[in-house]
Amino acid sequence: MCGRLNIAAPGPKLVEAFDIVRDIELFDALAPRYNVAPSQRIPAIRLDSGQRAACLLRWGLVPSWAKDEKIGYKMINARAETVAEKPAYRAAFKRHRCLIPATGFYEWQQSDGKQPYNIRRKDAAPFALAGLWEHWEREGMVIESCTIVVTEANDLMRRIHERMPVILHPKDYDLWLNPEVGDPERLLPLLIPYADEDLEMYPVSKMVNSPKNDRVELIEEMVEGGRV
Repeated sequence: MCGRLNIAAPGPKLVEAFDIVRDIELFDALAPRYNVAPSQRIPAIRLDSGQRAACLLRWGLVPSWAKDEKIGYKMINARAETVAEKPAYRAAFKRHRCLIPATGFYEWQQSDGKQPYNIRRKDAAPFALAGLWEHWEREGMVIESCTIVVTEANDLMRRIHERMPVILHPKDYDLWLNPEVGDPERLLPLLIPYADEDLEMYPVSKMVNSPKNDRVELIEEMVEGGRV
């Protein structure tokens, strides 16, 4: 699964990294974040009039047909194996796909006292997670929300967990974002584990366990006796 992110790059850096051309003012004031949790609003990128647009979405998908917005608390991740068929996700999978920018994500090793690890690119560059978004409206309340697609773990991640978020390759961004493409035969092959050799994983402070903690120390590697 994927239940916590870090976005250590500021908003303007994300605009540049993902070639965003619309609504960039939404990202202009974004500061780096080191402990992004479900139910919070997170930056995302979707297609608007054929161009990549910035947006802020609540993490936890609320389907357009849902009677209660609280369903979103249970829908932070969508399994790649069933995302095209499951009623909660299939409409968004067909036409409401987005990129969720991140510089890392956290996972916990359950057999080691729930030790948190940060997983990121070796070059620490921003990357895009495969996301879905939805528009929900009831009695004057409007929520735009998202979920992150997860797949089976690669060999690196399998050391601590059986699942991992889908990291998309830049060459696949246009296809994933294109609302005119809804064919699972074209989209599902994108939802595969990311190459081990491009990622690194290291233990971090257990301060990340609380979403109230949000500071740069959370992404620093921990060794016996303290940080590196």
